[in-house]
Amino acid sequence: MGMIWFLSENNRKNIFFRDLKKEGITKANLFLQNKVDAATMQSIYLNNSEFIDEVEVAVYDTDFNLLYHDAKEIDRVKETREMIDRIIREKSIEFFEGGYQVVGLLYPFNGRDYVITAAAFDGYGYAKVDALRNILLALWMIGLAILAVVGYFLSRGALSSVSNIVRKVEKITAFNLGERIPVTNGKDELDELAITFNHTLDRLEQSFDAQKMFVSNVSHELRTPMAALIGGLEIALLKERPVDTYRKAIEDALVDADKVVKLSEGLLNLARASYQPEQIKMEEVCLDELLLDARELVLKANNTYKVTLIFDEEADDDAVITVSGNAYLLKTAFVNLMENNCKFSADRTSSVQISFYGEKSILRFSDSGIGIPEEDMGHLFTPFLRGSNRNYAVGNGIGMALVQKIVQLHKGNIRVHSYPGEGTVFVVELPHI
Repeated sequence: MGMIWFLSENNRKNIFFRDLKKEGITKANLFLQNKVDAATMQSIYLNNSEFIDEVEVAVYDTDFNLLYHDAKEIDRVKETREMIDRIIREKSIEFFEGGYQVVGLLYPFNGRDYVITAAAFDGYGYAKVDALRNILLALWMIGLAILAVVGYFLSRGALSSVSNIVRKVEKITAFNLGERIPVTNGKDELDELAITFNHTLDRLEQSFDAQKMFVSNVSHELRTPMAALIGGLEIALLKERPVDTYRKAIEDALVDADKVVKLSEGLLNLARASYQPEQIKMEEVCLDELLLDARELVLKANNTYKVTLIFDEEADDDAVITVSGNAYLLKTAFVNLMENNCKFSADRTSSVQISFYGEKSILRFSDSGIGIPEEDMGHLFTPFLRGSNRNYAVGNGIGMALVQKIVQLHKGNIRVHSYPGEGTVFVVELPHI
């Protein structure tokens, strides 16, 4: 609105300067052509001045001799020699004298140059600009009032959505983490906030579920071997027995204790693999060295197992078999895969091939064992859930779930190809550096 007023005032000023020039030239022509005598023109000027804002005109020659003036006694423009010289030099000038607008121009007539000055007060134009100013001020105040009302209701609506989100979040506790904040169209900032809250709740729910599962599994899985361990020792202490009986009881207790140790290690590793990537120390590790270390651990723990390492192709650059990861977790995954091959094959052998393709390092753990039935493939990576071949070898159902979590933690993937009676192949793909 200020710009509208400014442009209107500037337009009024320019139009009035133009009209002054026309009026000055008209009066000068009348005087110079002797169509109207000077006294008559001066009389008309004085009479009109009482009713309208009449233009005051003066005519000079280039030597600063006054030839005509509408009213010397009024003389709103005080012409000076410097002003006349400036008009002759610049041909035309415009300026303000108090509230009056003044123009001066060099006017050629019949081969001679004359200097004309014209001055007047644009009362009509100022009145229009003032009226426009008042209208703009009124519109400004009305507009502010409308904006205040509309802004109040809009902000109230927006803040009510925020209040609804806050109330919904306050109702979510550890007992109802499945609740989510409703999202309408997902395109505005509040929906983005709700989506962010929901993603945070997803992560919290996963963490709580992992903790509850861990506690539940620990209490459930440890109960059986510990009960067997305690029960065997209590029976051995009921009465005096031969030395061989005590030896047998101790051996059984050691077996049960070993089960407890392995189960505890598996549960702790499973919990560690459930951490967020930023919580685990990552470094550059070479896969061939990790496979050698894992092979040594497997053979040391089971002297009947055999693990064969096969390098498909020689790497010119070690980077293609080097990954960014946690050496302990990756070694744990490789040990589980090797042991799984050996446990479920008659020759107790695991064949491990290492290769690379594109941006991935590829590891294949294969055996020629009993294979995995098709109905068991769907829950192969479910913790503590063993398949129909569980009687073939001892285990606790943690290994494959642990392997999958470790591989996913390292931004890789694992696939399984198995044919009952022919064997199983686990394919692990990890992004190399």
